Amino acid sequence: MNLRPIKIGGVETKNNLFLAPLAGYTNYPFRRICERSGAGLAFTEMVSAKGLKYGSENTRALLYTTGEEPLCAAQLFGSEPDVMRAACESEALSPFPVVDVNMGCPVPKIYKNGEGSALLENPRLAEKIVSECAKSGKAVTVKMRIGISADRLVTEDFARRMEGAGASLITVHGRTRDKYYSGEVNFGEIARAKRAVKIPVIANGGVFSPEDADRLLNETGADGVMIARAALSDPQIFASFTGAPREDKKTMILRQIKETGQVFDERFTTVFMRKMTAFYIKGMRGASAYKERLFSCPSTKELAALVEEIFA
Repeated sequence: MNLRPIKIGGVETKNNLFLAPLAGYTNYPFRRICERSGAGLAFTEMVSAKGLKYGSENTRALLYTTGEEPLCAAQLFGSEPDVMRAACESEALSPFPVVDVNMGCPVPKIYKNGEGSALLENPRLAEKIVSECAKSGKAVTVKMRIGISADRLVTEDFARRMEGAGASLITVHGRTRDKYYSGEVNFGEIARAKRAVKIPVIANGGVFSPEDADRLLNETGADGVMIARAALSDPQIFASFTGAPREDKKTMILRQIKETGQVFDERFTTVFMRKMTAFYIKGMRGASAYKERLFSCPSTKELAALVEEIFA
């Protein structure tokens, strides 16, 4: 994969290898692992614009960052243009020069509220949202799918509309809403989006190796790739592309436990890191037995001790 910077409005990324926004996962400590491994741009978890409006502490916690983090984008979801703009202009989003608008989430609760992938069927509202967000002065990007179902593809027209409304970059997840996160990625539709607009297009879906990325880029002409699920089991996967040094798995997990505990409380850290460690040991000999013990760990201290044992 040819690594190169990407211009997003007035902002430039380190490279064209992005970490996807992953609800429940891409918090600050997780993003830092990916960034140290070479991710050129990382995204926060999906954040509710309405939650910011009403001062939800849980929503604000999703936006935790520090001055040590390189360029990071905040991902917003919502369906009210004025609320979305207010979120972009809020103090909570002041550390983020890039705001990504979620127009791809397939989860029923989001979809039924007219948010996420539901916006694919309401392009005029989607245009208004992007236009209002762009008035905030942020560089605005859009993460979209290719349609709701195979018989309702909207890629080209929707991509053009987003560009016309003021989007500086589009990420295209090459699956329809009804496929969720499985099934073949439609390279042809991503290619159509690339041909339809002049702004950068990032291809998303099915990238688990540099070879996958090369194939996706070669067949779509996209400007870069976004890695999602592959990062859950290996957040250092970016090093496979960039040549950055990797930590051994034990060191990485213990560091993540420590760094997560510096940001979040003991209960969250324990529950989150039990989940993450289960991803990290998948496929190892004795993993099933270790997972049973893992999910019964009541504290980070016991969790760290078990990690030491697993990798002894």
